[in-house]
Amino acid sequence: MRLVVGLGNPGPEYAWTRHNLGYQVVAALAELWQIPLKRRTLDNCWGQGRVGQETVILAQPATYMNLSGRAVSCLMAYMKLSYEDLVVIHDDIDVPLGRLKIVRGGGAGGHRGVLSIVETLGTQDFLRVKLGIGRPPPQMSSEGYVLSHFPLEEVQVIVDFVVRAAQAVETLIEAGLAAAQQRFHTPPL
Repeated sequence: MRLVVGLGNPGPEYAWTRHNLGYQVVAALAELWQIPLKRRTLDNCWGQGRVGQETVILAQPATYMNLSGRAVSCLMAYMKLSYEDLVVIHDDIDVPLGRLKIVRGGGAGGHRGVLSIVETLGTQDFLRVKLGIGRPPPQMSSEGYVLSHFPLEEVQVIVDFVVRAAQAVETLIEAGLAAAQQRFHTPPL
């Protein structure tokens, strides 16, 4: 069984901000895999289904980003999962806009949602799909940047990026980390 969590903040004011890309990828996966996110319990909006031979739980934490660890640990405890079953999808300012980085482990890199999960689980050794959003302009704080909406001229790029990220997660689930890295670490053609 796999738990695939897309990080973000709840509420319409955060929809389609840079910090909510993880939410958007989980929404795309829910549509792709026909797994409705109808359950609103355990500090999450979540659903369960099958992808090939694998049972998959898709989740969007209902907590704010800084409390993502609480939401993730609630679902993990309820489903009796370990960190080895976890895939976290999140934005990353250290990865160029539109690039994917798929890894196991590593530090939080200043991402408070990832830090919350690491601190709550007591380990960094879970799978991550990092969604590149690039660095903020010099006059903008990192916090202001991640909470800002994408400009209109980037919307189609971001929609395509979300679809590509969903395909990367599907490859990760079906074929493993090495296959997903080989196929998706390069920029799209």
